[in-house]
Amino acid sequence: MSEPRTIKKYPNRRLYDTEESRYITLADIRRLVLDKIDFLVIDKKSGQDITRAILLQVISEQEQIGEPIMSRDFLSHVIRSYGGAMQGFVGSYLEQSIKLFMNQQQHLRDRVRNVVGVDPVGLVTDIAQKNYSRWKSVQEEISRILGRHEDEEQKEHQEHSPPASATKKRSKKSSHRPSS
Repeated sequence: MSEPRTIKKYPNRRLYDTEESRYITLADIRRLVLDKIDFLVIDKKSGQDITRAILLQVISEQEQIGEPIMSRDFLSHVIRSYGGAMQGFVGSYLEQSIKLFMNQQQHLRDRVRNVVGVDPVGLVTDIAQKNYSRWKSVQEEISRILGRHEDEEQKEHQEHSPPASATKKRSKKSSHRPSS
C-alpha cells in the first residue's frame, strides 16, 4: 500500500494538496473520500494530524445542505456519550454499524446484479448520464435556434429601418431652428 496523500492546512485556513501542488476545498476533500483515496491533513504550524477535524467539517457542510443524515436527537446522544464510560464503546458501535450497513448494501447490489444481470446503481448512473447528455444537447440546440432567430430578427429590423446616415440627417434638420 502506498503512502497516504498529504494535505497541509496553513494558518490562513487554506488546504494545500502536496501531490497536486494546488489549494483545495472541503469539496475536494469530500471527493478524495468518495474516491477512496487515503490522505492525511497536517496542520502546517503545529505538525499535528488534523484529518478527523477536517472530515468533521466535511460532514457538517454536508449536513447543512440537502436532507441531513443525522437527526438532532442522534447528535444529542453522540454529544452525551463523550466523557462517559461508554465513549469508546459508542464510537466502535457506530463504526461497526456503518460498516455492516455498507456491506449489506453491497450484498444487495450484488444479488440484484446476479438476478437481473445489471448493477442497479450503475444502471441508474448510466441513465442519469445519458439524460444529462440529452438535456445538454437539447439546451445547445435551443440556444443555437434562438441565436439564429435573433440574428434573423436583427437582419429584418435593419432591412426595414432607414440607414443610420439618413437618421442623422433628419435629427440635424429637426434640431436646427432658425433664430428669432
